[in-house]
Amino acid sequence: MFAVGNCYTQGVASSAVVSVPGRHFLRNLIERRALIAQLVRRDFNQRYVGSAAGWLWGVAQRLISLLTSYFVFQVCLKQTLPPDAPTTSYTMFLLAGYLPWMLFQDTVIRSAGSLVEQSSLITKTVFPSEVVPVAIFLSSLIQHLIGVGVVMVAGIVLTKTMSPMLLLLPVYMVLVGLLGIGIGWIASSLHVYLRDTGQVLTIVMTLWFWATPIMIRKDQIPAEFQFIVAWNPLSWIVEAYRGRILTTRWPDPHELLVISAYAVGVFVVGGLFFRVLKRGFADVL
Repeated sequence: MFAVGNCYTQGVASSAVVSVPGRHFLRNLIERRALIAQLVRRDFNQRYVGSAAGWLWGVAQRLISLLTSYFVFQVCLKQTLPPDAPTTSYTMFLLAGYLPWMLFQDTVIRSAGSLVEQSSLITKTVFPSEVVPVAIFLSSLIQHLIGVGVVMVAGIVLTKTMSPMLLLLPVYMVLVGLLGIGIGWIASSLHVYLRDTGQVLTIVMTLWFWATPIMIRKDQIPAEFQFIVAWNPLSWIVEAYRGRILTTRWPDPHELLVISAYAVGVFVVGGLFFRVLKRGFADVL
């Protein structure tokens, strides 16, 4: 009797493990790490194929964008930072806030059309399409790390300092990755069925950029719109990056908890959304 009961209990437990939503989905991501590495290498190389300067163009584009923003906001509009700001250098303020946004934006925008671009693999082979946005994030992360190096050099030149809290940035990079991949899964799976998704996403990302205190300070946003900052996960991430790059303060536990909740929540929802729509990819592509 005990043996039968024990077998039944084990069977229920086993059934419960099997029925965990997304278990097979996440296992695919882990087991296909060699494929992901290959896709990352291929994606990074393809971005600069035939280019003499290669990946340096990615750095140049970011520097030109930042220099343009610096000219407009500090030289023309005379933007200044208050005494309680994490730095007196507006250039460093811009650099530190721009970094996480570029990683997030690059992951989401490039993920949107990625499944259509890989349609031959998805329709003709047993290909785990969920790894494509993951590979795009990791490829973008290489550029991001180069950008972090640029910021470190700029910090030494402009402020003669380098915060040891920079060592904690990988934690936030992972959280940006979870957020970007989650939204990337939603955008890419929708784009398979609705080809206007990419165009709509470009508009959404433009609005999202200006709803994030990157070019301006958080306190410059009118009080009636402060709720946008409070509910915007990128606002929290931008502030966290500035805190780690420009100050020696330890992360605020509340801030880290909010960012983690957003990142994990969007990652899980995006994964489940992708898993549902994935069933019809082969028919539509």
